[in-house]
Amino acid sequence: MTEWHKSGWRTKPRVQMPDYTDPAKLEAVEAQLSKYPPLVFAGEARTLKKELGAASRGDAFLLQGGDCAEAFDQFSANGIRDTFKVMLQMAMVLTFGAKVPVVKVGRMAGQFAKPRSAPTETVDGVELPSYRGDIINDLPFTAEARIPDPAKMLQAYTQAAATLNLLRAFSTGGFADVHQVHGWTLGFTESEKASKYRDMANRISDTLDFMKAAGVDSDRAHTLQTVDFYTSHESLLLEYEEALTRQDSTSGKWLAGSGHMIWIGDRTRQPDGAHVEFARGVLNPVGLKCGPTTTAEDLKVLMSKLNPDNEEGKLTLIARFGAGSVGEHLPRLIKTVQEEGANVTWVCDPMHGNTIKSSTGYKTRPFDSVLREVKEFFAVHNAEGTVPGGVHFEMTGQDVTECTGGVRAVSEEDLSDRYHTACDPRLNASQSLELAFLVAEELTARREAQVAVKAG
Repeated sequence: MTEWHKSGWRTKPRVQMPDYTDPAKLEAVEAQLSKYPPLVFAGEARTLKKELGAASRGDAFLLQGGDCAEAFDQFSANGIRDTFKVMLQMAMVLTFGAKVPVVKVGRMAGQFAKPRSAPTETVDGVELPSYRGDIINDLPFTAEARIPDPAKMLQAYTQAAATLNLLRAFSTGGFADVHQVHGWTLGFTESEKASKYRDMANRISDTLDFMKAAGVDSDRAHTLQTVDFYTSHESLLLEYEEALTRQDSTSGKWLAGSGHMIWIGDRTRQPDGAHVEFARGVLNPVGLKCGPTTTAEDLKVLMSKLNPDNEEGKLTLIARFGAGSVGEHLPRLIKTVQEEGANVTWVCDPMHGNTIKSSTGYKTRPFDSVLREVKEFFAVHNAEGTVPGGVHFEMTGQDVTECTGGVRAVSEEDLSDRYHTACDPRLNASQSLELAFLVAEELTARREAQVAVKAG
């Protein structure tokens, strides 16, 4: 394989990236960014890779979640706190179901750019460039707002740094105490509609009571008060990624300093494209979105390029087919991985294949479709004897009305109440936690089946 340089992607075909109209301004921004400290560090990325390796074997489980696209005007400490809080609750429930550690990775502190299905959009006969995320251009439908502005990368960096600072404080400052997290979850199950999850919540309570009686509580066990929390995003805007790429002084390898984990989207996974070229040379764990059009041949080439040393935890394959289509596509990709003897971590993204347009005109995702895809993902892995290593959700801690269904039964008529996303619809706090309970049931059933096989 050819030698890698952090700017080597510039010689490759590029898609889903803006054409900046002021090259001098772009160059100045890149030069400024390249002097800034990296947002994450090589040791953290290596630790995450090790934990993802455990998830690939079934010795851990990945929970990856957060915003569709982080917005500048919605940025707030409360917003970060609320999403982090719900992810902690989800992780606790999943840990109880799986009986293994849950690796917590946020779509946060860098998820600013979005691929689009078309380069332009037309409203009332007016055609303008598509909105590509706040790191590139602005949402208002005006010619001026849609011009790509490289200076927005500096604002994205500042927001990402502030987000990471707060996440690190929450992770180690007592906010993540296991008893407090469970107290929040009990509040959710007190609702009559969520009563079916009360049994599992009560069993978690019993476990915590037993641990306390045995002398293992927050005052004595530091691990009950702190968590490891990582960040991730789609590495779409490669000028930003390159500017924050740094050489690790201990290993000599290159780190994508913009986040602990980066992924390549289903629209940018061309084997000879710019995004694959960039991602193949960094030491970070790399995710690869696999949709219905992913061919066996492309997957073979991509696995070879993105994980040339076949390391555990290096490559995460994020399946996103849509409810009803998992059985058609996932088995053939699993077979391809097995034929190559490749180490991968399989993760389910049940969001992106289940987007529909509601009768009221809003893009939405039915909760039942999201759950169905998760169940199909588990069923295929159980049938194939392979490991379902995690889940990947677009979600928020806010009480939004963007996805229909769930215990609070958001209807299509409710969507207009609190529809705040700039791009795709997200699960709200209640829907996210309910989904965690339902995934935990899948994990429990899988674990019990494995115990039965060993015993029999």
